[in-house]
Amino acid sequence: MQRNARKAYVPGLVALLVAVAAGCTGAGGGDGSPTDPKPGGPTPVASPGKYRTLREPCGSVPLATLQELLPTTPGLAEEQQEKIYRGTAAVTYDTDRRVGCSWKADSPDASHQLVIDVERVVSYDPAVSDDDRAQEVYARKESAAELPAPGSGDGAGNGDGAGSPSPGTSSTDGTSPDDTSTASTASTASTASGTTPQTVSPSATTSPSPGSPGASDAPGAPGAPVEGLQPRVLDGLGDAAFLDDAVARSGSAAQNRTVSVVFRTSNVIVTVQYTEQPAHPTDVPDSAQLQERARGLARKLADEMNE
Repeated sequence: MQRNARKAYVPGLVALLVAVAAGCTGAGGGDGSPTDPKPGGPTPVASPGKYRTLREPCGSVPLATLQELLPTTPGLAEEQQEKIYRGTAAVTYDTDRRVGCSWKADSPDASHQLVIDVERVVSYDPAVSDDDRAQEVYARKESAAELPAPGSGDGAGNGDGAGSPSPGTSSTDGTSPDDTSTASTASTASTASGTTPQTVSPSATTSPSPGSPGASDAPGAPGAPVEGLQPRVLDGLGDAAFLDDAVARSGSAAQNRTVSVVFRTSNVIVTVQYTEQPAHPTDVPDSAQLQERARGLARKLADEMNE
């Protein structure tokens, strides 16, 4: 009995081994062609961004630049000036991903606030590069700024100049009015007065009465950007850039103006916010001067990043 059971077992074992071998080398689809059981080649991984760390922002602005942007009361003690120009670092949880700094100074004529926010974008999707992810973040910021569309007839220029150059020409600093881009302003810091800026609307069709909310937003009204100084895309600054110019009110008549310059370089997005609050309610912040200073600082920061 034992010998017969053994004979029955051996053919079954042989059949099992044959089936296993057929499974390992088995034929493929219905056409009989062999199939490689291994997956295709390695999954491509997108290249990382240029920047892996961030500089400490409070020390990134030259003292001479801070003194120009943040005038103080004449005769102010040296210790007080040093405290003002030292700046206050933003509280962040990962200084390799986001850093910031703010400064505030008062003078007899106005108070000024400067805020810098620097964000390093990292893509956790191996199929999407850090640069592409940063462009997505930047595009949302530009979209939120609601920049006037090119050729909308509202007088908004796209160049990085103070004037409104004609089509096909460049402004004094090499910008082109034909340049367009997609993007959005990020809310990275509050203004000096703590109010929410309202973007100037140069295309308004009504003229509010003097002293009413929004009076300074009407075309030609005090505080409204002049021709060529409206919010716009900037050329020649990083990989993409735009400028926003907003007026906000605090109190019954006082107003402040905030100029924001946002630019992207590889996988880093930098926001510069420069605010002026006049000491006298009837005074109007100079849009051209604020824009020139904010753009100048943004260019300095971009140059430092490329060193």
